[in-house]
Amino acid sequence: METATTNCSVSLSKDGETIVLKEDNDKNYSHAERLHVYIDAVLKEGQITSKALAAVSVSKGPGSYTGLRIGVSAAKGLCYGLDKPLISVPTLEALAHQVKAEAGVIVSMLDARRMEVYSAIYNSDYREIRETQAEILDESSFSKYLEKGLVYFVGNGVEKTKTLIKHPNARFVDGKLPSSNDMGAIANSKYKKSDTEDVAYFEPYYLKDFVALKPKPKS
Repeated sequence: METATTNCSVSLSKDGETIVLKEDNDKNYSHAERLHVYIDAVLKEGQITSKALAAVSVSKGPGSYTGLRIGVSAAKGLCYGLDKPLISVPTLEALAHQVKAEAGVIVSMLDARRMEVYSAIYNSDYREIRETQAEILDESSFSKYLEKGLVYFVGNGVEKTKTLIKHPNARFVDGKLPSSNDMGAIANSKYKKSDTEDVAYFEPYYLKDFVALKPKPKS
């Protein structure tokens, strides 16, 4: 399950390969209405009962506070009810897998407030080379990587990154959001190593504390 952004995404995978995928990104958060519908749909299409699942995997963040809460709550509910292990997948790691690069690095990024992004950096084999950070973008952002070679930027933080970074080594991958389609291989690898979460205590990785904004006064 992937609910870190506006993309409500559920997939069923076997041996790390996606066999059924249901997702919708209508630019608004629809997880509360569609997540459980999609869970039922992928099980039905995959001709499998929930009891036959080996594990439940969820995108852990960073991302939307509300979206992550909904996804993790649904995953934990399934794990409790079915007595299945819970596997968390870093959102930015899965997002990086949407870039196929023979060399260079991948900056996986999600939009935050104003000119801020949540980002992590991976090599072309998807190994993390810089941990997840919340950072304010400027013209010199990621310069030490850009000076060394190609840098691929992916995620919904790309649009505002384009307005600042003009380096010839920058490559912008447009229109990509985290998807459960990219979680299967990562989850399968963690499952084989019994790298699972404590269902009772697991919480999403928000990176920053939730801040409630005051509504604008009516004119």
